[in-house]
Amino acid sequence: MQWIWESFKHIYAILAVLPVIPFLLVYFGYAAFTGDRKKAFRMAMDVTTALLIGCVAVLFNRVFNSHFGLYGIMLVLLLGGGLLGNVQYRVKGNLNMPRIMRAIWRLGFFLMSFCYIILMMIGLGKSLFTV
Repeated sequence: MQWIWESFKHIYAILAVLPVIPFLLVYFGYAAFTGDRKKAFRMAMDVTTALLIGCVAVLFNRVFNSHFGLYGIMLVLLLGGGLLGNVQYRVKGNLNMPRIMRAIWRLGFFLMSFCYIILMMIGLGKSLFTV
């Protein structure tokens, strides 16, 4: 049973290191299967967000020598959900939780992509220029 967990961790680590690869695999695979490119793009974003969250958390921990990466990301996502829910409640008078969660998850894709690029450049710079 232990080898299943170890295999899962290794596959996740490989896919999370270069999130462009799973994005392209899901996009082209789902687009070929359904023929709907917009839905394939959204599906690829959703899958890649899960990988980016783990990768950005590890990069944050390595770059800043802390253990707050995953907790900080979850805090930002929860605060974003609360703020978006407040706006939706004030505008429409009710809450549509699946819509709020989908919006936060997809906004998280863009935020995590930006953080991934920035933290990867900082991490590479630190490793190249420190003696």
